[in-house]
Amino acid sequence: MTVRHVPLLIIGGGIGGMATGLALAQAGFEAHIVEQAPEFAEIGAGIQLAPNALRVLDSLGVLDAIDEVAVRPRNLVFMHADTGKHLTTIDFGTAFLERYRQPYSVLHRGDLLDVLLAACREHPKVTLENDRQVVDIEDHTTTAIVHFANGESYHTDALIGADGLKSRARQLLSDDRPITDAYVAYRGALPMSEVSLPVEPDDEIIWIGPNKHLVQYPIRRGELYNQVAVFRSPSYSSEIEHTDEWGGPDELDQAFAGACEQVRTSVTMFNRSRRWPMYDREPLANWTRGRVTLLGDAAHPMFQYLAQGACQAIEDAGCLARQLTKHNGDIDEGFAAYQAERIPRTALVQRVARGWGQVWHAGNDTTTSALRDRVFGRRSADDYTDLDWLYQPIAL
Repeated sequence: MTVRHVPLLIIGGGIGGMATGLALAQAGFEAHIVEQAPEFAEIGAGIQLAPNALRVLDSLGVLDAIDEVAVRPRNLVFMHADTGKHLTTIDFGTAFLERYRQPYSVLHRGDLLDVLLAACREHPKVTLENDRQVVDIEDHTTTAIVHFANGESYHTDALIGADGLKSRARQLLSDDRPITDAYVAYRGALPMSEVSLPVEPDDEIIWIGPNKHLVQYPIRRGELYNQVAVFRSPSYSSEIEHTDEWGGPDELDQAFAGACEQVRTSVTMFNRSRRWPMYDREPLANWTRGRVTLLGDAAHPMFQYLAQGACQAIEDAGCLARQLTKHNGDIDEGFAAYQAERIPRTALVQRVARGWGQVWHAGNDTTTSALRDRVFGRRSADDYTDLDWLYQPIAL
């Protein structure tokens, strides 16, 4: 067996892993990133980056490159999916920028990864490897050993598991399983020239209604229109959870059959060859063991209702680099400080995301929907009170 020493190893070459490698390299650490896929690529279409994530990306020097391929929406508009009624608007203009010191941006997931990948490739302290499927991880308290499918192994002083929802690294710390809320997403983007709907090209629109929602916004400099349709599957059961027998295209049509015309028409434009069941996990009280720690979805997978999954992974990356620097490269102290700072915040975001999904998807005849519509209707477009906890700079 070939064993190679790697001072600091990151498992997972997605957005979280790539941002972490870049952040650590810029802090002076050697960062080695391994990815199981044949190439570094993101599956899916759009991604939303709020000010809390853009501040970190700005510190990494990649914000200008992101701006070249991103769109900055003028507004986030909430509409009722069934009635077509306007519920509320969040103005992303001057007042938003002055308050949070960064904009709100939307872009293609692949474009964001490409920006981070290019920056990592240019950095002499980052090493990138593909086709590295992890089959086992050994924790030896002061070191860790990672075994790959090709028979090779890496011995490392610090292992960061950024390997997603089904993280192998997490198995060292917990035997928990991902939790579904029986919701399924269909995602896709089409050329803006093919969009025949009366859309505002500079707005993000979220249509919410009983057991469903639809998100729409432009990406890739406004050349593409991204759409995500999400609904609760009536046929879901734990017995068929890991099959394709629930949440199919027929249920997609059924879920949105009672929606307003614009939403119904939008739902017909999706590529239906793939569905994404929605999962999160219970927050962990600890995500570090010996020289192994977790990051991003491996540490705190969350439902998408706050659009914070990637944003929190990017925050993790900045925090981990800062804490390792603060503790002069001491892995034990750095990892401990990192999780002490991040666990309370990410656990809160996970829990609020769950609750926010319930608010979006409340039935029309419930107290929750009545209160939601009343509160939404009373707020002004530049009232950011309920966003401060998430978007304001964190006191360090």
